[in-house]
Amino acid sequence: MRPASVAFTLLAVVAVSAQPGQGTLRIKVTLADAAQAPTPVRRHALLVSDDPPTAAPRQIFTAADGTVVLTLRPGSYVVESDRPVVFGGRAYQWRQAVEIVADRDLSLDLTADNAEIVPLETLSSPTAASDSREDSLLSKYQESVVAVWSPTARASGFVVDSRGLIATDGRAIGTASVVEVQLAPTVKVPGRVLLAERSREVAIVQVDPSLVAARPVLALACPPSRAPSLDDGQAIASIMVPHLREKELVHGEVTALQPRRIETDVRLPFGGSGGPVFNDAGAVVGLTSMSVEPDSRRDDAAVVRTVFICEALAASLPMLSGAEPPVSTRLPVEPTRPYPAVTPEDVPKGATPNAAVPVISSSDFDVAFLTPPMLHRARQRTGWTGGQRERSPEAEARLGRLTELGAWSEYFRSLPAVLIVRATPKMVESFWKRVGREAARTQGTVLPAFKDFKTSFRHMRVTCAGVEVTPIHPFVLEHRLTEKNVIREGLYVFDADAIGPQCGEVTLSLYSEAQPERADTLTPARAVIDQVWNDFAPYRATGR
Repeated sequence: MRPASVAFTLLAVVAVSAQPGQGTLRIKVTLADAAQAPTPVRRHALLVSDDPPTAAPRQIFTAADGTVVLTLRPGSYVVESDRPVVFGGRAYQWRQAVEIVADRDLSLDLTADNAEIVPLETLSSPTAASDSREDSLLSKYQESVVAVWSPTARASGFVVDSRGLIATDGRAIGTASVVEVQLAPTVKVPGRVLLAERSREVAIVQVDPSLVAARPVLALACPPSRAPSLDDGQAIASIMVPHLREKELVHGEVTALQPRRIETDVRLPFGGSGGPVFNDAGAVVGLTSMSVEPDSRRDDAAVVRTVFICEALAASLPMLSGAEPPVSTRLPVEPTRPYPAVTPEDVPKGATPNAAVPVISSSDFDVAFLTPPMLHRARQRTGWTGGQRERSPEAEARLGRLTELGAWSEYFRSLPAVLIVRATPKMVESFWKRVGREAARTQGTVLPAFKDFKTSFRHMRVTCAGVEVTPIHPFVLEHRLTEKNVIREGLYVFDADAIGPQCGEVTLSLYSEAQPERADTLTPARAVIDQVWNDFAPYRATGR
Protein backbone atom coordinates (compact mmCIF):
# COMPACT_ATOMS: atom_id res chain seq x y z
CA MET A 1 0.00 0.00 0.00
CA ARG A 2 1.42 3.37 -0.98
CA PRO A 3 1.31 6.16 1.63
CA ALA A 4 -1.60 8.54 0.99
CA SER A 5 0.59 11.56 1.57
CA VAL A 6 2.83 10.88 -1.42
CA ALA A 7 1.73 10.45 -5.02
CA PHE A 8 3.46 10.84 -8.33
CA THR A 9 1.56 11.48 -11.54
CA LEU A 10 3.06 10.93 -14.96
CA LEU A 11 0.89 12.08 -17.81
CA ALA A 12 1.58 11.41 -21.44
CA VAL A 13 -0.52 12.65 -24.35
CA VAL A 14 0.06 12.93 -28.05
CA ALA A 15 -0.09 16.59 -28.97
CA VAL A 16 -2.24 17.65 -31.91
CA SER A 17 0.77 19.44 -33.38
CA ALA A 18 2.55 16.21 -34.28
CA GLN A 19 4.01 15.94 -37.74
CA PRO A 20 1.77 14.04 -40.21
CA GLY A 21 2.13 10.31 -39.65
CA GLN A 22 3.74 10.84 -36.23
CA GLY A 23 2.62 11.33 -32.66
CA THR A 24 3.90 13.73 -30.03
CA LEU A 25 4.36 12.24 -26.59
CA ARG A 26 3.95 14.85 -23.86
CA ILE A 27 5.12 13.68 -20.46
CA LYS A 28 4.49 15.48 -17.19
CA VAL A 29 5.74 14.37 -13.78
CA THR A 30 4.14 15.90 -10.69
CA LEU A 31 4.35 15.15 -6.99
CA ALA A 32 1.62 15.57 -4.37
CA ASP A 33 3.13 16.20 -0.96
CA ALA A 34 1.63 15.60 2.46
CA ALA A 35 -0.60 18.63 2.01
CA GLN A 36 -1.69 17.30 -1.41
CA ALA A 37 -0.09 20.28 -3.13
CA PRO A 38 1.11 19.30 -6.64
CA THR A 39 4.81 19.94 -7.23
CA PRO A 40 6.55 19.37 -10.59
CA VAL A 41 9.35 16.82 -10.53
CA ARG A 42 12.14 18.72 -12.26
CA ARG A 43 14.80 17.04 -14.38
CA HIS A 44 13.58 13.51 -13.85
CA ALA A 45 15.65 11.23 -16.12
CA LEU A 46 13.60 8.93 -18.36
CA LEU A 47 14.54 6.41 -21.03
CA VAL A 48 12.41 5.93 -24.14
CA SER A 49 13.02 2.93 -26.37
CA ASP A 50 11.12 1.15 -29.13
CA ASP A 51 9.78 -2.32 -28.35
CA PRO A 52 11.42 -4.60 -29.32
CA PRO A 53 14.53 -2.40 -29.10
CA THR A 54 16.39 -1.59 -32.31
CA ALA A 55 18.71 1.07 -30.88
CA ALA A 56 20.01 2.36 -27.57
CA PRO A 57 17.35 4.00 -25.36
CA ARG A 58 16.95 7.74 -25.68
CA GLN A 59 17.50 9.68 -22.44
CA ILE A 60 15.27 12.68 -21.76
CA PHE A 61 14.69 14.97 -18.79
CA THR A 62 11.63 16.77 -17.52
CA ALA A 63 11.81 20.57 -17.54
CA ALA A 64 11.25 22.98 -14.65
CA ASP A 65 7.49 22.45 -14.90
CA GLY A 66 7.86 18.68 -14.90
CA THR A 67 7.18 18.24 -18.61
CA VAL A 68 8.99 16.90 -21.63
CA VAL A 69 7.68 16.62 -25.18
CA LEU A 70 8.65 14.03 -27.81
CA THR A 71 7.66 13.34 -31.40
CA LEU A 72 7.60 9.61 -32.13
CA ARG A 73 6.94 7.44 -35.14
CA PRO A 74 4.06 4.95 -34.85
CA GLY A 75 4.92 1.82 -32.95
CA SER A 76 5.40 0.28 -29.51
CA TYR A 77 7.57 2.04 -26.94
CA VAL A 78 8.68 1.64 -23.35
CA VAL A 79 8.97 4.66 -21.05
CA GLU A 80 10.95 3.99 -17.89
CA SER A 81 12.90 5.79 -15.21
CA ASP A 82 16.62 5.95 -15.84
CA ARG A 83 17.08 5.75 -12.08
CA PRO A 84 14.72 5.98 -9.11
CA VAL A 85 13.53 9.34 -7.87
CA VAL A 86 13.90 9.76 -4.10
CA PHE A 87 11.27 11.61 -2.11
CA GLY A 88 10.07 11.42 1.49
CA GLY A 89 12.45 8.63 2.37
CA ARG A 90 11.35 6.38 -0.51
CA ALA A 91 12.61 5.74 -4.02
CA TYR A 92 10.13 5.40 -6.91
CA GLN A 93 10.57 4.25 -10.49
CA TRP A 94 8.25 3.46 -13.42
CA ARG A 95 8.24 1.23 -16.46
CA GLN A 96 5.26 1.42 -18.80
CA ALA A 97 4.56 0.40 -22.38
CA VAL A 98 2.78 2.76 -24.78
CA GLU A 99 1.49 2.32 -28.30
CA ILE A 100 1.89 5.30 -30.63
CA VAL A 101 -0.64 5.40 -33.47
CA ALA A 102 -0.19 7.79 -36.39
CA ASP A 103 -2.19 11.01 -36.00
CA ARG A 104 -3.89 9.73 -32.85
CA ASP A 105 -3.95 11.07 -29.30
CA LEU A 106 -2.83 8.90 -26.41
CA SER A 107 -3.10 9.38 -22.66
CA LEU A 108 -1.05 7.49 -20.08
CA ASP A 109 -1.57 8.04 -16.36
CA LEU A 110 1.05 6.69 -13.97
CA THR A 111 0.82 7.21 -10.20
CA ALA A 112 2.50 5.89 -7.08
CA ASP A 113 -0.03 3.05 -7.09
CA ASN A 114 1.56 1.51 -10.18
CA ALA A 115 5.13 2.63 -9.47
CA GLU A 116 7.78 0.27 -8.16
CA ILE A 117 9.24 1.21 -4.78
CA VAL A 118 12.96 0.56 -4.67
CA PRO A 119 14.66 -0.09 -1.30
CA LEU A 120 16.96 2.78 -0.50
CA GLU A 121 19.69 0.45 0.71
CA THR A 122 20.02 -0.97 -2.81
CA LEU A 123 20.93 2.43 -4.23
CA SER A 124 24.65 3.12 -4.32
CA SER A 125 24.06 6.85 -4.01
CA PRO A 126 20.41 7.79 -3.60
CA THR A 127 19.84 11.17 -5.13
CA ALA A 128 16.95 13.24 -6.35
CA ALA A 129 16.13 13.42 -10.04
CA SER A 130 17.80 16.77 -10.38
CA ASP A 131 21.26 15.16 -10.02
CA SER A 132 21.83 14.53 -13.73
CA ARG A 133 24.02 15.61 -16.57
CA GLU A 134 21.36 18.21 -17.36
CA ASP A 135 22.28 19.96 -14.13
CA SER A 136 25.83 20.18 -15.39
CA LEU A 137 24.75 21.80 -18.67
CA LEU A 138 22.41 24.27 -17.00
CA SER A 139 24.77 25.18 -14.18
CA LYS A 140 27.70 25.58 -16.57
CA TYR A 141 26.02 27.91 -19.07
CA GLN A 142 23.01 29.54 -17.44
CA GLU A 143 24.98 32.68 -16.55
CA SER A 144 25.75 33.10 -20.23
CA VAL A 145 22.04 33.29 -21.07
CA VAL A 146 20.28 36.65 -20.65
CA ALA A 147 16.95 38.28 -21.50
CA VAL A 148 16.76 40.77 -24.37
CA TRP A 149 13.96 43.33 -24.78
CA SER A 150 13.36 45.08 -28.09
CA PRO A 151 10.49 47.55 -28.60
CA THR A 152 8.44 44.83 -30.31
CA ALA A 153 9.41 41.54 -28.61
CA ARG A 154 11.15 39.83 -25.72
CA ALA A 155 13.72 37.10 -26.28
CA SER A 156 16.61 35.22 -24.74
CA GLY A 157 20.23 35.54 -25.84
CA PHE A 158 23.69 34.24 -24.94
CA VAL A 159 27.24 35.56 -24.69
CA VAL A 160 29.34 34.59 -27.72
CA ASP A 161 32.34 36.93 -27.32
CA SER A 162 34.14 38.42 -24.32
CA ARG A 163 33.85 41.86 -25.93
CA GLY A 164 30.26 41.98 -24.72
CA LEU A 165 28.66 40.36 -27.78
CA ILE A 166 25.36 38.52 -27.38
CA ALA A 167 23.61 36.42 -30.04
CA THR A 168 19.82 36.36 -30.10
CA ASP A 169 16.77 35.85 -32.31
CA GLY A 170 16.86 38.30 -35.21
CA ARG A 171 13.08 38.14 -35.59
CA ALA A 172 12.65 39.44 -32.05
CA ILE A 173 15.06 42.35 -32.58
CA GLY A 174 13.44 43.43 -35.86
CA THR A 175 14.61 46.88 -36.97
CA ALA A 176 15.67 48.11 -33.52
CA SER A 177 19.07 49.76 -33.16
CA VAL A 178 18.98 49.87 -29.36
CA VAL A 179 17.63 47.20 -26.97
CA GLU A 180 17.58 46.42 -23.28
CA VAL A 181 19.61 43.50 -21.96
CA GLN A 182 18.50 42.05 -18.63
CA LEU A 183 21.43 40.34 -16.92
CA ALA A 184 19.49 39.57 -13.72
CA PRO A 185 16.02 40.32 -12.35
CA THR A 186 17.28 43.60 -10.90
CA VAL A 187 19.98 44.45 -13.47
CA LYS A 188 19.08 45.75 -16.93
CA VAL A 189 21.41 47.76 -19.19
CA PRO A 190 21.39 49.28 -22.68
CA GLY A 191 22.49 47.16 -25.60
CA ARG A 192 23.56 48.30 -29.06
CA VAL A 193 22.42 46.23 -32.03
CA LEU A 194 25.47 45.64 -34.21
CA LEU A 195 23.71 43.44 -36.72
CA ALA A 196 20.12 42.30 -37.21
CA GLU A 197 19.39 40.71 -40.56
CA ARG A 198 16.18 38.81 -41.13
CA SER A 199 17.91 36.81 -43.87
CA ARG A 200 20.18 35.26 -41.23
CA GLU A 201 17.52 35.34 -38.48
CA VAL A 202 20.31 36.18 -36.05
CA ALA A 203 21.04 39.45 -34.26
CA ILE A 204 24.27 40.43 -32.50
CA VAL A 205 23.93 42.84 -29.58
CA GLN A 206 26.74 44.49 -27.63
CA VAL A 207 26.79 45.50 -23.97
CA ASP A 208 29.58 46.94 -21.86
CA PRO A 209 32.19 44.10 -21.85
CA SER A 210 32.80 44.51 -18.10
CA LEU A 211 29.24 43.36 -17.44
CA VAL A 212 29.82 39.90 -18.92
CA ALA A 213 33.51 39.46 -18.08
CA ALA A 214 32.73 36.83 -15.44
CA ARG A 215 30.16 34.98 -17.55
CA PRO A 216 31.05 31.95 -19.66
CA VAL A 217 31.36 32.47 -23.42
CA LEU A 218 29.53 29.81 -25.39
CA ALA A 219 31.99 28.44 -27.91
CA LEU A 220 30.74 28.32 -31.49
CA ALA A 221 32.09 25.90 -34.09
CA CYS A 222 33.42 28.50 -36.53
CA PRO A 223 34.30 28.12 -39.38
CA PRO A 224 31.17 26.26 -40.51
CA SER A 225 33.15 23.17 -41.50
CA ARG A 226 33.63 22.48 -37.81
CA ALA A 227 29.94 22.79 -36.94
CA PRO A 228 28.34 19.60 -35.59
CA SER A 229 25.61 18.16 -37.77
CA LEU A 230 22.03 17.40 -36.79
CA ASP A 231 19.88 14.52 -37.98
CA ASP A 232 16.13 14.03 -38.12
CA GLY A 233 14.96 12.69 -34.76
CA GLN A 234 18.10 13.78 -32.91
CA ALA A 235 17.70 14.96 -29.31
CA ILE A 236 18.39 18.62 -28.56
CA ALA A 237 18.15 20.94 -25.56
CA SER A 238 17.96 24.72 -25.15
CA ILE A 239 18.50 27.13 -22.25
CA MET A 240 16.04 30.03 -22.13
CA VAL A 241 14.84 32.83 -19.87
CA PRO A 242 11.02 32.74 -19.89
CA HIS A 243 9.25 35.87 -18.65
CA LEU A 244 8.57 35.74 -14.89
CA ARG A 245 10.30 32.37 -14.57
CA GLU A 246 13.77 31.11 -13.76
CA LYS A 247 16.18 30.05 -16.47
CA GLU A 248 15.46 26.54 -17.57
CA LEU A 249 16.62 23.82 -19.91
CA VAL A 250 13.99 22.39 -22.27
CA HIS A 251 14.29 19.24 -24.33
CA GLY A 252 13.00 18.08 -27.69
CA GLU A 253 14.08 16.60 -30.95
CA VAL A 254 14.58 17.52 -34.58
CA THR A 255 11.41 16.95 -36.64
CA ALA A 256 12.42 18.31 -40.07
CA LEU A 257 15.65 19.48 -41.71
CA GLN A 258 15.45 22.60 -43.87
CA PRO A 259 18.32 24.36 -45.68
CA ARG A 260 18.28 27.37 -43.35
CA ARG A 261 16.17 26.27 -40.39
CA ILE A 262 15.70 23.08 -38.43
CA GLU A 263 12.15 22.38 -37.28
CA THR A 264 11.75 20.90 -33.79
CA ASP A 265 9.08 19.92 -31.30
CA VAL A 266 10.44 22.26 -28.62
CA ARG A 267 7.80 24.62 -27.20
CA LEU A 268 8.83 28.22 -26.59
CA PRO A 269 7.26 30.19 -23.75
CA PHE A 270 6.95 33.98 -23.93
CA GLY A 271 10.50 35.34 -24.10
CA GLY A 272 12.08 31.95 -24.82
CA SER A 273 13.34 32.35 -28.39
CA GLY A 274 17.00 33.18 -29.00
CA GLY A 275 18.51 30.78 -26.47
CA PRO A 276 21.42 28.46 -27.30
CA VAL A 277 20.65 24.97 -28.61
CA PHE A 278 22.81 21.97 -27.68
CA ASN A 279 23.06 18.50 -29.19
CA ASP A 280 23.16 15.41 -26.99
CA ALA A 281 26.95 15.78 -26.70
CA GLY A 282 26.62 19.27 -25.21
CA ALA A 283 27.90 21.17 -28.29
CA VAL A 284 26.18 24.37 -29.46
CA VAL A 285 24.35 23.72 -32.73
CA GLY A 286 22.35 26.96 -33.09
CA LEU A 287 19.79 29.20 -31.43
CA THR A 288 16.01 29.01 -31.16
CA SER A 289 13.63 31.07 -33.25
CA MET A 290 9.88 30.98 -33.67
CA SER A 291 8.83 28.52 -36.38
CA VAL A 292 7.53 30.01 -39.64
CA GLU A 293 6.11 26.79 -41.07
CA PRO A 294 2.42 27.21 -42.05
CA ASP A 295 1.28 24.15 -40.10
CA SER A 296 3.32 24.92 -36.98
CA ARG A 297 1.98 26.06 -33.64
CA ARG A 298 2.62 29.63 -32.58
CA ASP A 299 5.07 28.48 -29.90
CA ASP A 300 6.92 25.91 -31.99
CA ALA A 301 10.67 26.47 -32.04
CA ALA A 302 12.98 26.22 -35.00
CA VAL A 303 16.76 26.13 -34.77
CA VAL A 304 18.88 28.63 -36.67
CA ARG A 305 22.09 26.80 -37.51
CA THR A 306 25.45 27.73 -36.03
CA VAL A 307 26.78 28.70 -39.45
CA PHE A 308 24.47 31.72 -39.54
CA ILE A 309 25.48 32.77 -36.02
CA CYS A 310 29.12 32.58 -37.12
CA GLU A 311 28.39 34.70 -40.22
CA ALA A 312 26.57 37.33 -38.18
CA LEU A 313 29.33 37.43 -35.58
CA ALA A 314 32.01 37.83 -38.27
CA ALA A 315 30.04 40.66 -39.91
CA SER A 316 29.65 42.40 -36.53
CA LEU A 317 33.31 42.44 -35.48
CA PRO A 318 34.39 45.29 -37.84
CA MET A 319 31.77 47.50 -36.20
CA LEU A 320 33.71 47.34 -32.92
CA SER A 321 36.71 49.14 -34.38
CA GLY A 322 36.95 52.69 -33.03
CA ALA A 323 33.51 52.54 -31.40
CA GLU A 324 32.92 53.06 -27.70
CA PRO A 325 31.02 50.21 -26.03
CA PRO A 326 27.51 50.92 -24.75
CA VAL A 327 27.26 52.59 -21.35
CA SER A 328 26.65 50.37 -18.34
CA THR A 329 23.93 52.61 -16.93
CA ARG A 330 21.33 50.65 -14.99
CA LEU A 331 17.85 50.91 -16.47
CA PRO A 332 14.56 50.71 -14.54
CA VAL A 333 13.18 47.20 -14.06
CA GLU A 334 9.72 45.81 -13.38
CA PRO A 335 8.36 45.94 -9.83
CA THR A 336 8.92 42.73 -7.93
CA ARG A 337 5.27 42.25 -7.02
CA PRO A 338 2.03 42.59 -8.98
CA TYR A 339 -0.81 44.96 -8.33
CA PRO A 340 -2.79 43.56 -5.36
CA ALA A 341 -6.14 41.89 -5.90
CA VAL A 342 -8.20 44.73 -4.43
CA THR A 343 -11.99 44.94 -4.73
CA PRO A 344 -13.65 48.35 -5.19
CA GLU A 345 -14.81 48.19 -1.55
CA ASP A 346 -11.19 47.87 -0.38
CA VAL A 347 -9.97 50.98 -2.18
CA PRO A 348 -9.59 54.05 0.07
CA LYS A 349 -12.11 56.82 -0.40
CA GLY A 350 -11.11 59.09 -3.24
CA ALA A 351 -8.92 56.40 -4.78
CA THR A 352 -11.58 54.30 -6.49
CA PRO A 353 -10.24 53.30 -9.91
CA ASN A 354 -12.15 55.04 -12.66
CA ALA A 355 -13.43 52.63 -15.30
CA ALA A 356 -13.08 55.31 -17.96
CA VAL A 357 -9.73 55.59 -19.71
CA PRO A 358 -8.26 59.11 -19.48
CA VAL A 359 -7.32 60.19 -23.01
CA ILE A 360 -5.66 63.39 -24.19
CA SER A 361 -5.10 64.31 -27.82
CA SER A 362 -2.63 66.16 -29.99
CA SER A 363 -2.85 66.91 -33.68
CA ASP A 364 -1.41 63.49 -34.57
CA PHE A 365 -2.03 61.19 -31.60
CA ASP A 366 -4.54 60.08 -28.99
CA VAL A 367 -2.75 59.29 -25.73
CA ALA A 368 -4.37 56.97 -23.17
CA PHE A 369 -3.19 56.37 -19.60
CA LEU A 370 -3.77 52.75 -18.53
CA THR A 371 -3.45 51.30 -15.03
CA PRO A 372 -3.80 47.76 -13.57
CA PRO A 373 -7.36 48.39 -12.26
CA MET A 374 -8.43 49.41 -15.75
CA LEU A 375 -6.94 46.27 -17.29
CA HIS A 376 -8.50 44.12 -14.58
CA ARG A 377 -11.97 45.61 -15.04
CA ALA A 378 -11.76 45.20 -18.79
CA ARG A 379 -10.95 41.49 -18.38
CA GLN A 380 -13.80 41.01 -15.94
CA ARG A 381 -16.32 42.86 -18.08
CA THR A 382 -16.17 41.21 -21.47
CA GLY A 383 -19.63 42.57 -22.21
CA TRP A 384 -18.64 46.12 -21.26
CA THR A 385 -21.38 48.57 -22.41
CA GLY A 386 -23.05 45.74 -24.29
CA GLY A 387 -21.82 43.43 -27.02
CA GLN A 388 -19.71 44.62 -29.91
CA ARG A 389 -22.77 45.26 -32.06
CA GLU A 390 -24.32 47.43 -29.35
CA ARG A 391 -21.25 49.45 -28.45
CA SER A 392 -20.75 52.84 -29.94
CA PRO A 393 -17.53 53.46 -31.91
CA GLU A 394 -16.32 55.57 -29.01
CA ALA A 395 -16.99 52.78 -26.50
CA GLU A 396 -15.32 50.25 -28.79
CA ALA A 397 -12.25 52.48 -29.03
CA ARG A 398 -12.07 52.78 -25.23
CA LEU A 399 -12.30 49.02 -24.80
CA GLY A 400 -9.66 48.45 -27.47
CA ARG A 401 -7.22 50.66 -25.60
CA LEU A 402 -7.61 48.32 -22.63
CA THR A 403 -7.73 44.86 -24.14
CA GLU A 404 -5.84 44.90 -27.45
CA LEU A 405 -2.18 44.77 -26.48
CA GLY A 406 -0.92 42.72 -29.40
CA ALA A 407 2.43 41.02 -28.98
CA TRP A 408 2.68 42.37 -25.42
CA SER A 409 -0.55 40.78 -24.15
CA GLU A 410 1.42 38.05 -22.35
CA TYR A 411 3.56 40.66 -20.57
CA PHE A 412 0.49 42.36 -19.07
CA ARG A 413 -1.32 39.13 -18.23
CA SER A 414 0.02 39.12 -14.67
CA LEU A 415 -1.09 42.74 -14.06
CA PRO A 416 2.33 44.24 -13.29
CA ALA A 417 2.09 47.35 -11.13
CA VAL A 418 3.08 49.72 -13.93
CA LEU A 419 1.59 52.70 -15.71
CA ILE A 420 1.05 52.32 -19.45
CA VAL A 421 1.07 55.37 -21.69
CA ARG A 422 -0.37 54.40 -25.07
CA ALA A 423 0.06 56.73 -28.05
CA THR A 424 -2.22 55.85 -30.98
CA PRO A 425 -1.94 57.64 -34.35
CA LYS A 426 -5.10 59.45 -35.40
CA MET A 427 -7.03 58.62 -38.53
CA VAL A 428 -7.92 61.26 -41.12
CA GLU A 429 -9.61 61.36 -44.49
CA SER A 430 -7.38 62.45 -47.35
CA PHE A 431 -8.41 65.33 -49.62
CA TRP A 432 -8.99 63.16 -52.70
CA LYS A 433 -10.98 60.55 -50.80
CA ARG A 434 -13.18 63.32 -49.46
CA VAL A 435 -13.63 64.68 -53.00
CA GLY A 436 -14.62 61.21 -54.21
CA ARG A 437 -17.11 60.78 -51.40
CA GLU A 438 -18.66 64.17 -52.17
CA ALA A 439 -18.90 63.25 -55.86
CA ALA A 440 -20.72 60.04 -54.93
CA ARG A 441 -23.10 62.02 -52.73
CA THR A 442 -24.10 64.23 -55.66
CA GLN A 443 -25.15 61.04 -57.45
CA GLY A 444 -27.32 60.02 -54.51
CA THR A 445 -24.85 57.62 -52.87
CA VAL A 446 -23.86 58.31 -49.27
CA LEU A 447 -20.54 56.72 -48.37
CA PRO A 448 -18.79 56.60 -44.99
CA ALA A 449 -15.56 58.50 -44.54
CA PHE A 450 -12.52 56.63 -45.93
CA LYS A 451 -9.95 57.28 -43.23
CA ASP A 452 -6.27 56.42 -43.15
CA PHE A 453 -3.77 56.74 -40.34
CA LYS A 454 -2.31 60.23 -40.35
CA THR A 455 1.18 59.07 -39.37
CA SER A 456 2.99 56.40 -37.36
CA PHE A 457 4.54 56.54 -33.89
CA ARG A 458 8.33 56.90 -33.62
CA HIS A 459 9.21 57.63 -29.98
CA MET A 460 8.15 59.61 -26.92
CA ARG A 461 9.72 61.63 -24.12
CA VAL A 462 8.00 62.15 -20.77
CA THR A 463 9.15 64.71 -18.22
CA CYS A 464 8.24 65.18 -14.56
CA ALA A 465 8.99 68.68 -13.26
CA GLY A 466 11.23 69.22 -16.27
CA VAL A 467 13.28 66.03 -15.72
CA GLU A 468 13.00 63.27 -18.29
CA VAL A 469 11.55 60.02 -16.95
CA THR A 470 13.15 56.82 -18.24
CA PRO A 471 10.51 54.19 -19.01
CA ILE A 472 10.82 50.62 -17.81
CA HIS A 473 10.14 49.61 -21.41
CA PRO A 474 9.56 51.68 -24.57
CA PHE A 475 7.27 49.10 -26.19
CA VAL A 476 5.84 49.50 -29.67
CA LEU A 477 2.78 47.79 -31.17
CA GLU A 478 3.02 47.08 -34.88
CA HIS A 479 -0.09 46.77 -37.06
CA ARG A 480 0.58 45.51 -40.57
CA LEU A 481 -1.92 47.10 -42.98
CA THR A 482 -0.35 45.74 -46.14
CA GLU A 483 2.81 43.80 -46.96
CA LYS A 484 4.83 47.03 -46.94
CA ASN A 485 2.71 49.33 -44.79
CA VAL A 486 3.05 49.08 -40.99
CA ILE A 487 1.47 51.46 -38.49
CA ARG A 488 3.05 51.69 -35.04
CA GLU A 489 1.64 52.66 -31.65
CA GLY A 490 3.67 53.61 -28.61
CA LEU A 491 3.12 51.50 -25.48
CA TYR A 492 5.49 52.92 -22.89
CA VAL A 493 5.72 51.28 -19.45
CA PHE A 494 6.56 53.41 -16.39
CA ASP A 495 7.05 52.85 -12.69
CA ALA A 496 3.92 53.40 -10.60
CA ASP A 497 5.45 56.50 -8.96
CA ALA A 498 6.96 58.00 -12.10
CA ILE A 499 4.05 60.34 -12.81
CA GLY A 500 2.09 61.95 -10.00
CA PRO A 501 1.25 65.16 -8.10
CA GLN A 502 4.90 65.49 -7.08
CA CYS A 503 5.74 66.39 -10.68
CA GLY A 504 3.86 69.67 -10.66
CA GLU A 505 3.79 69.57 -14.46
CA VAL A 506 4.03 66.55 -16.71
CA THR A 507 4.82 66.90 -20.41
CA LEU A 508 4.68 64.35 -23.20
CA SER A 509 6.65 64.97 -26.38
CA LEU A 510 5.57 62.65 -29.20
CA TYR A 511 7.54 62.16 -32.40
CA SER A 512 6.07 60.71 -35.58
CA GLU A 513 7.72 58.90 -38.46
CA ALA A 514 6.38 61.58 -40.81
CA GLN A 515 8.13 64.38 -38.88
CA PRO A 516 10.77 62.75 -36.66
CA GLU A 517 12.39 66.07 -35.68
CA ARG A 518 9.20 67.86 -34.61
CA ALA A 519 7.74 67.16 -31.20
CA ASP A 520 3.99 67.09 -30.65
CA THR A 521 3.84 68.25 -27.01
CA LEU A 522 1.02 67.58 -24.57
CA THR A 523 0.47 68.58 -20.93
CA PRO A 524 -2.03 66.32 -19.14
CA ALA A 525 -4.53 68.08 -16.88
CA ARG A 526 -4.08 67.70 -13.12
CA ALA A 527 -7.28 65.63 -12.99
CA VAL A 528 -5.71 63.03 -15.30
CA ILE A 529 -2.54 62.86 -13.20
CA ASP A 530 -4.58 62.54 -10.00
CA GLN A 531 -6.68 59.74 -11.47
CA VAL A 532 -3.61 57.79 -12.49
CA TRP A 533 -1.95 58.38 -9.12
CA ASN A 534 -5.03 57.30 -7.16
CA ASP A 535 -5.31 54.08 -9.14
CA PHE A 536 -2.05 52.95 -7.53
CA ALA A 537 -3.14 53.77 -3.96
CA PRO A 538 -3.81 50.08 -3.09
CA TYR A 539 -0.37 49.16 -4.37
CA ARG A 540 1.37 51.85 -2.32
CA ALA A 541 -0.68 50.91 0.75
CA THR A 542 0.77 47.38 0.77
CA GLY A 543 4.36 48.64 0.85
CA ARG A 544 7.07 48.71 -1.84
